[in-house]
Amino acid sequence: MTSTTGGPGPTSGLDPAIAARLKRGTDGLLPAVAQQYDTGEVLMLGWMDDEALHRTLTTGRGTYWSRSRREYWVKGDTSGHVQHVKSVALDCDADTILVKVDQVGAACHTGDRTCFDADVILRQAPADGPAAD
Repeated sequence: MTSTTGGPGPTSGLDPAIAARLKRGTDGLLPAVAQQYDTGEVLMLGWMDDEALHRTLTTGRGTYWSRSRREYWVKGDTSGHVQHVKSVALDCDADTILVKVDQVGAACHTGDRTCFDADVILRQAPADGPAAD
């Protein structure tokens, strides 16, 4: 794990009480699901470490760790498709973050509203449901 300036890791300005609760992966990251606050629409999945979470909580803007670029990014800084954070919650295991946002424009880097628009593999489950085991 590295410092806040060198990449993902537990060292940051995040409240120590919150940091102590987080169950990070071996890479120091947690999945962060961005959801439209008023419709419940799931927009995207990003990754956060302690510093990205700290920045999200203190700035009110969705901030993530880019695994490919190995740097922090604030959603909308280059695209204009900003995420205004309404609430942040941990799941029951404290290993996933839910960020409820007011998304301005597309959430996906492809220009789609969500990252889940383009490749739907099932629209509706069969009426009789899956076979019992």
